[in-house]
Amino acid sequence: MTAIDPAAMPDPAREARRERRFSRINKLDAWFRVLGLPWVTPILRAAAGDNPKAQMKQLWQLAGVPLVAIAIFVGTWAALAPQVQTSLGAIPGPVQVWEQAVVLHDDAMAERAKASEFYAQQDERNAKFVADGHPERVRERVYTGKPTYYSQIWTSIQTVFFGFLIATAVAVPLGIAAGLSQTANAAINPIVQIFKPVSPLAWLPIVTMVVSALYAGDMAKSFIISAVTVTLCSLWPTLINTALGVASIDKDLVNVGRVLKLGTWTKITKLVLPSALPLIFTGLRLSLGVGWMVLIAAEMLAQNPGLGKFVWDEFQNGSASSLARIMVAVFTIGIIGFMLDRVMFALQSLFTFSKTR
Repeated sequence: MTAIDPAAMPDPAREARRERRFSRINKLDAWFRVLGLPWVTPILRAAAGDNPKAQMKQLWQLAGVPLVAIAIFVGTWAALAPQVQTSLGAIPGPVQVWEQAVVLHDDAMAERAKASEFYAQQDERNAKFVADGHPERVRERVYTGKPTYYSQIWTSIQTVFFGFLIATAVAVPLGIAAGLSQTANAAINPIVQIFKPVSPLAWLPIVTMVVSALYAGDMAKSFIISAVTVTLCSLWPTLINTALGVASIDKDLVNVGRVLKLGTWTKITKLVLPSALPLIFTGLRLSLGVGWMVLIAAEMLAQNPGLGKFVWDEFQNGSASSLARIMVAVFTIGIIGFMLDRVMFALQSLFTFSKTR
């Protein structure tokens, strides 16, 4: 007769803790995927006691393979870049691009220090005027130093979101109308098909002339020109996907709404939108991506403040570091585009039941 070792028997409390641990990891996994960090999950599972071999295999697939691909890309870039000559010199390699990224950061920090010093001196001067009994001499001036790389990034992000919000406010109601009504769809569809392929290069002169006729301030004018151009080019994916999502909702839901005699607003908010949200968010993600690409082109052509103008100014500058700085901007544009898509994906995951990744 074989004796059973009590130490080898499973501990119910320990197993319960283990199950709770894995349950929490599985919940976090959805957010890791939203954030573009799916490789964190196998690390947590391995640390929690899951099969290390299986988790390492998944980690290699999710993180190892992309890192190897990036390393191959960087290595190829470093090897081939010096062999390609341009009017601004050889294509800069990864080291030169990183050096210029550091220089741009240092310049931004130096400009921020100048701004802080300016406001500190202004506050000190105004306090002295008040103490001397001359409050009428107090002046509040805005620091007008050169725009930093970070301020240009922030300007572009503000502009694209402003244009994107206008496009959403226009496209979603029109898409709902087109999805609910065949008459509205017949009226809207020709306009969509005609204007959807139009390039921002064609919209920009029209928008510039119209906005210039309505606004006098240079900063407000340049901001509005870029934002409206983004709107005109980015609203179509949202409009089309919204119409498709609304038109494809379950007919039983529509019949339920008729039986209950729901009002139009109640039917849209309670039945139509919840069913169509996955496709609406797909359109919003596409629109934001299109808007970001269009914005850079609009800023370059119209010389409006932002990353596009930074790229054009560096091209016109033609210095030895210009090409490396342009490549810094290219990587910045790509990374911000990825982050904007992740933001929209996170919102989609919060407000919809879609399991699409």
